[in-house]
Amino acid sequence: MQKLDVKLIAFDLDDTLLNDKREITDKNVEALRECARRGIYIVLCSGRAEDAILPFVRRLEIAGMETGRYLIAINGCSIFDLHKRQQIFCKKVEPEILLRANEIAESFGLRSEVYTPDTIYYREETKWTKLDVDLCGLKGAKVDDYENFLKTGFTKMLVPGEPEELLKLQKILRDEFKERAVIFTSKPYFLEILPPNCGKGEAVKWLCESLGFGVEKAMGFGDSMNDESLIKMAGYGVAMCNGLEAIKKAADFITPKDNNNDGIAEFLREKVLVI
Repeated sequence: MQKLDVKLIAFDLDDTLLNDKREITDKNVEALRECARRGIYIVLCSGRAEDAILPFVRRLEIAGMETGRYLIAINGCSIFDLHKRQQIFCKKVEPEILLRANEIAESFGLRSEVYTPDTIYYREETKWTKLDVDLCGLKGAKVDDYENFLKTGFTKMLVPGEPEELLKLQKILRDEFKERAVIFTSKPYFLEILPPNCGKGEAVKWLCESLGFGVEKAMGFGDSMNDESLIKMAGYGVAMCNGLEAIKKAADFITPKDNNNDGIAEFLREKVLVI
C-alpha cells in the first residue's frame, strides 16, 4: 500500500474529528498522536474561536511538541502559536461590511454575532445565540451599543437562524458584497461572513509556507462548506463519508467510515501511518 507524503494534517472538528457527542474518540486520539510523534504537524482547524478549540487540543496532549503547537480558528481568520501564546496570523472583516450585514440581517428579524477568542457578542440573546454559545462552550455577552461595537472590526460575523431564512439572506449578502467578503453556511442554521481570500485552505497554505514546505504536502479533513477551501487547496483533500455531497465531489479521498466510527483513524492508518 502506497504511503502518502504528508508533513501537515488539518482537521475540522464538528462532524469530522468529533463524533456526534462532540468527543474525540480514543482511536482518533492515538492516530493523531502517532502522526505527531512521526514529525507530522497536527493542526485543529475550526470555525470555532481559539478558546473553544483548546479543550480538544488538551485532549490530544501534543501541544508541548513542535508538531502540535499550532491551531487555526475562525475558519482560517486566525492562526495561533501555542508555544509563543500569541496569534501569528489574523484577518478581519471590514467594519462597514459588519454594519451593513447586521442591518440586513435585522431586517429579516435575525440577530448577528461577532467573536473574540473567548466570547460571543450580540445585541440580544435569542434561542439561536444561546445555541451557538452552548455549542462553542464560550461566554456569551450582550452589547447595548452594538453598532458602535462593530466598528472596532472582527474576524467573523455569524447570523444564526432558520435554514430557509438564511439561504435568502445568503443570496442578498453575496449579491451586495461580492468579492469583499466570503459568505457561506457552516451548518444549515449558521450563516458566516468572513474576510475576502480567507478560509481554512488559505490559512493552511500560509502555515505550510511559513514552516518551509508547500501546501501540496498538507492533508485536510472536512465535511461541510466551510471546509471547501481546505479540501480543494490541500495536497490531499479528504472528505468524511458523512459529509456533504459537494465536499465529497471536491475531495481526493473519502473516509471509509464516518465521524462516529473512527473514520479518520482508519484512513490515517491506511494512507499515512503505513510502516
